[in-house]
Amino acid sequence: MERERHLLWTCLRSHWRGAAVLVLFTAISALVLALYGAPAEAALYAGGLCALAGLGLLAAGYVRFRREHEKRLAALENILILTEPLPPADTPAEADFRAMAERMKAAYGALVTETERTRQEHLDWYAAWVHQIKTPIAVMQMTLQAEDTPEHRALEAELFRIRQYAQMALTYLRLDEGGSDLVIRDYDLDGIIRQAVRKYAPQFVGKKLYLRYEGTDAKVLTDEKWLSFILEQLLDNAVKYTPAGGVTVAVSPEKVLSVADTGIGIAAEDLPRVFEKGFTGYNGRTDKTATGLGLYLCRRSAEKLRHRLWAESTPGKGSVFYLDLHTDKLEVE
Repeated sequence: MERERHLLWTCLRSHWRGAAVLVLFTAISALVLALYGAPAEAALYAGGLCALAGLGLLAAGYVRFRREHEKRLAALENILILTEPLPPADTPAEADFRAMAERMKAAYGALVTETERTRQEHLDWYAAWVHQIKTPIAVMQMTLQAEDTPEHRALEAELFRIRQYAQMALTYLRLDEGGSDLVIRDYDLDGIIRQAVRKYAPQFVGKKLYLRYEGTDAKVLTDEKWLSFILEQLLDNAVKYTPAGGVTVAVSPEKVLSVADTGIGIAAEDLPRVFEKGFTGYNGRTDKTATGLGLYLCRRSAEKLRHRLWAESTPGKGSVFYLDLHTDKLEVE
């Protein structure tokens, strides 16, 4: 009701000049009739007819105004995907505004096209760089493995981190590709976990940390590549922030995967923000190499798979990251 009153008042304000002209013409007609000695009833009758005609025109104008207003609102709400032409212009001013809107839409479309083209070129270049950098990394790794010395083992550990950073960059580029990069089906969770554990085994050995995992027979509906990335990032964080003790990987009967460490933990004020992009918190200020992207990419990847990821932590005692792999939202491909 309030909206209807507002529209009616807006329509009346937009037609006040026409109404004023109608009143003026009615008054002139009544004055002329009075000067010629016509009965007052004739003047009132003529005025009433003019008023009735004016109300009829106003009602028709309001109906048309309301209909055109709804069309303009619909066009405004869908302006970026609008394919239908704008409502026809009734006045030169409306025609000018319509031309301006169409010109702005065309300019915006050209800008979006150019921006998307530039963005795709950048993505293609970064993706190519990540793939190309893997070759010299592999060569350096083979060279270092030719001789087993403490120095070579230390360099291998740093090279492993470089390879993980390159993979992180590639994952970041693929985050917004939608479902085109997903292969959703039932997987043996044990195989995915063991593959990640074997990959990080040298890092645990190098820091003299234990890694406990008892195995699982659970099957999960997911994408192997993206789930492996999440698990590897959680293991990477656990190794990085655990100076002594170790890490325990477990899977509950409800298919909740947990990665628990005995590390430095996360400050209570930082815990709600650990999955934010670029957030490093107190630990990040201590570790100058932290980027604040690892856990952010884990969260985005989990959302992509419709898995829920959260964390619990006690400063000085360690952290536990949970990944709920039970979901009814995905369908087997």
